[in-house]
Amino acid sequence: MAPTATIETISIVRPLKVIALVCGIITAFLMVLALSSSDWLLAQGWRQGLFAHCIGDGAPKPLPFQINAEVGCHTARDEPYIMASAALCIICLFLDAFATLMTGLGLSSNDPAVKTRYYRIAVWVMTVALIAILIALILYPVFFAQELELGNRTLWEFGWAYGVGWGAAIFLFGAVVLLLCDQEEEEIYYKERTIIHAENDSRA
Repeated sequence: MAPTATIETISIVRPLKVIALVCGIITAFLMVLALSSSDWLLAQGWRQGLFAHCIGDGAPKPLPFQINAEVGCHTARDEPYIMASAALCIICLFLDAFATLMTGLGLSSNDPAVKTRYYRIAVWVMTVALIAILIALILYPVFFAQELELGNRTLWEFGWAYGVGWGAAIFLFGAVVLLLCDQEEEEIYYKERTIIHAENDSRA
């Protein structure tokens, strides 16, 4: 029989896009930690986060910001900058989760046009998420400084949760850069090979 040519489709996953996917997952994890913690701002006997503030045992009186409450954690103060920062962080979390999903779908697809579409969506959504978290991280300390006179404490420190927020922003920035750097790379290759079918003689 005559030789026949077949075309094989070979999909090569770019490592930069895989790293971008991992960065997106890490960002989501860090955002959950930052949102769930009350350790954004720390002072003697006082912890403040996006959704709660906590009063420790033996906290000196008067309490910061004219708060009159018992020991324990309470709902966050009704301050516009706290609510805005919390909303922006939640937006960042959901946008990052969506962009990470788009990146994963792009990696799993074998259609070049579909891959490009998924990656483009992921880049734009992650960029918006990055802007949201940066605004929140800048907004929180700037407006807190304006009410510092009501703090009734001489020493204030940013807690680990605020640092985790910056860590999330760094990983998110890295994911955007990695997707942009590798955006034009071809991931689908076509290889042609010739197969020769041997004819077997049959005998009666």
